[in-house]
Amino acid sequence: MAETHSTETRPIRSFVIHPDLGDRRGQRRAPDLALEEAVGLARALPAIEVVGATVAKLRNPSPGMLFSSGKLAELGAEIAAVDTELVLIDGPVTPVQQRNLEKEWDVKILDRTGLILEIFADRARTREGVLQVELAALSYQRTRLVRAWTHLERQRGGFGFVGGPGETQIEADRRAIDDQMIRLRRQLERVVRTRTLHRAARAKVPYPIVALVGYTNAGKSTLFNRLTGAEVMAADMLFATLDPTMRAIHLPSADGEAKGRRIILSDTVGFISDLPHELVAAFRATLEEVLEADLILHVRDISHPETEEQAADVGDILDSLGVDEDVALIEVWNKIDALSPDTRAALRRTDARRADVQAVSALTGEGLPDLIAAIDARLAEVLDEPRRPGEVLVPHADGRRRAWLHDAGVVEREEPAEDGQRLRVLWTDRQRIAFEALDGARADAADEDDAAEQRTPGGWDPLAND
Repeated sequence: MAETHSTETRPIRSFVIHPDLGDRRGQRRAPDLALEEAVGLARALPAIEVVGATVAKLRNPSPGMLFSSGKLAELGAEIAAVDTELVLIDGPVTPVQQRNLEKEWDVKILDRTGLILEIFADRARTREGVLQVELAALSYQRTRLVRAWTHLERQRGGFGFVGGPGETQIEADRRAIDDQMIRLRRQLERVVRTRTLHRAARAKVPYPIVALVGYTNAGKSTLFNRLTGAEVMAADMLFATLDPTMRAIHLPSADGEAKGRRIILSDTVGFISDLPHELVAAFRATLEEVLEADLILHVRDISHPETEEQAADVGDILDSLGVDEDVALIEVWNKIDALSPDTRAALRRTDARRADVQAVSALTGEGLPDLIAAIDARLAEVLDEPRRPGEVLVPHADGRRRAWLHDAGVVEREEPAEDGQRLRVLWTDRQRIAFEALDGARADAADEDDAAEQRTPGGWDPLAND
């Protein structure tokens, strides 16, 4: 019988180390929870199998080896005992430390930045996302030049830090990296111009923008799907989604029947502590959607033991992006379904929460009507657009303008009249102006038709079939 060979790639056996610096360097996280997050990051990559993990106390980081000689030997024994191929260090590792540790333990070393870049490379789907991640990876790679480099060619997703073609190549081609970065920046400039045009087009539409931000795995995509009916990937996984998604939707009204305010909802990439600065820089064009938002929904996993620390990390990243402190923001305390009944009931009581906080479960829908009402009320404050009653007579033949009014969710009552439909509306000045602009567009189109009629009697165009 002929021997068969499997073509499936075997997962890389990996060992995760979280260096515990104690109270130094402003670390917010408990070591065991930080290690748990690092293991979650590692498991977010299908190519990695975590076979061991530990917290390593680090009193004085060694410039050459990171760890002391005693800790180095202790960790080396643990790594050898589980037959590890890759060691993931949950923190920054210099190129010198990386090279020395690889020689000492005879394994590949990947730090936190490299791991997050690998995850982003695996998850990016849009052209812009792919370009942004590749540029960030090149910026990171250029600083060390001790890892794999096969002249910018890869046979799989990712950048070769974890595995794939071309293992180590000491003699790296810096010029090739620089040329590639210049090419990527030019391509991204074109993408940014396109995004700017889209943003300008949205500015002409009388719909406010609401942006979802939050720590990765806080439930942003689940909430986005619940509100929009979209099918954005939502999983209990760090960085389950990467590329931003936008949808124009009607907020359901309080009774769930009539259409409420129309908004554009934007789901952004999740944040994480110690997010590589290369990624923040590369994704700035995408994250600038947050700067354009009329309202920000900060989605928090309120069931997480370090929800306050995660919220602080999100705040730091928003500050680095230049988000104004006075911007309208609602904290969405998500995943209350994971709490005890008593705790959930306490959070749901209005007198137990701040005015800018809403406790919800995006999974079950609990608390969403209150959140929707809060979004509508806050947008009314931010936009300073009081709704005024009005009456519009729409001719029977003008179905377009009648549909626009219903689509905008401003119709309170509609009655038939002799020469059309009489609609009683409750709208803002911005909506009224946009509706009146439809008359101008129709008049312009009519003028063009008249001019064409004069040029070619009977409306016949001699070049129509040319």
